[in-house]
Amino acid sequence: MRLSSSRRGFLGTLAAFAAVLAQPLKSFAAKSAASSEDINITGFGQSGNPYLELGVAPVINGEGTMTMLGGSLINREVEIVMAQAARHFVSVPELEIAAGKRMASMLKLPQNYTVLVTSGAAAAMQSGLAGILTGDNESFIRQLPDLTGMKSEVIIQKSHRNPFDHQLRGTGVKLIEIESREQLRRAVNERTAMMHFVNFANGAGQIKVDEWAKLAKQYNVPCMNDAAADTPPVSHLWDYAQMGFDLITFSGGKAIRGPQCAGMLIGREDLVHYALLNNSPYEDTLGRGQKVGKEEIVGMVKALELYLKEDHDALAKEWQQRLETISRQITKIPGVSTAFFTPDIANHVPHLGITWDSKISATPRQISQSLRSGQPPIAIGGGEGRPGLSISSFMLQAGEEQIIAEQLTKLLREHSS
Repeated sequence: MRLSSSRRGFLGTLAAFAAVLAQPLKSFAAKSAASSEDINITGFGQSGNPYLELGVAPVINGEGTMTMLGGSLINREVEIVMAQAARHFVSVPELEIAAGKRMASMLKLPQNYTVLVTSGAAAAMQSGLAGILTGDNESFIRQLPDLTGMKSEVIIQKSHRNPFDHQLRGTGVKLIEIESREQLRRAVNERTAMMHFVNFANGAGQIKVDEWAKLAKQYNVPCMNDAAADTPPVSHLWDYAQMGFDLITFSGGKAIRGPQCAGMLIGREDLVHYALLNNSPYEDTLGRGQKVGKEEIVGMVKALELYLKEDHDALAKEWQQRLETISRQITKIPGVSTAFFTPDIANHVPHLGITWDSKISATPRQISQSLRSGQPPIAIGGGEGRPGLSISSFMLQAGEEQIIAEQLTKLLREHSS
């Protein structure tokens, strides 16, 4: 299917969409009801742990929502709804519109903002920028990353440069680094397509998050905030839109516990619409390779619904208690000290910092490597910018804090003088 016919079909769905939503969906009800049936699995998967069948050991995750470890564990209700979605065919563009509308209604977004489910926050960055560059111009959409005839520069603070801006560079744009407000003023010109902000670097740059959005409005330039891992707190899901950011990206498979290969692009309806035109399922687009399935789209709707209903204060207390369990045991070892902290931004959840004096001969790196190579493998952080090691407990399953405490105690005692 050519993009032109796809786009016309996509636009044509809008008028009929409200009527579709108003109709009760009764077809295949019996099949959907069967999603809870027990299935007798034979062959691969029959053990209940396909990772072990492949010879890959499951890891106890004391590090956090790291993509290298698979992000987070999908909520059980999300799994069930995704299985229901897998039983039917559907128009993916229609589904994206409907899902975005439902998700936007759950959030405290400005009027005329909506949501697009993408294949992760990185894909949201690229699709969002692509949409700003091309609008709904089919020729521009097909020619990316050739920017002939389009704006070609994105302004970013020098301290905000990071590996994820590869997604921006993939559209063909040139990143213009600035540090001061005056440099920003001079950098804005007729080639400027967007001003990009990286939320976890808020403390590093001279221009903070709220002022960045205000300056973008002053210069009449669209602005994006990459806030991939920056929930909790829950309010971040709408705070940046209310500040005036035109587009905001979030990971779906981190704290929200949606599908790991899903994310959200929150923003102005026109820009989100253009982002979808640059994305799968449309062919000859930069985002064709960033396919997000119907199951992931539905899974994100359910994951967001559940996340917003959670008792986040109670969860934070539970996570803190897990860390206290570890701290009580390892601080019995002479020379070992612990401290509790919560990062200001990105993985804003309770952490445990662990340090030790010369009574322990091993380095933090050695202890971390020993934990990772043990049975079961345990992943913990490298201190979060602090000396020693750090543990984040919000991805631990029940009882795993005790395993970490026991293994850490054993290793530290083995290296104790």
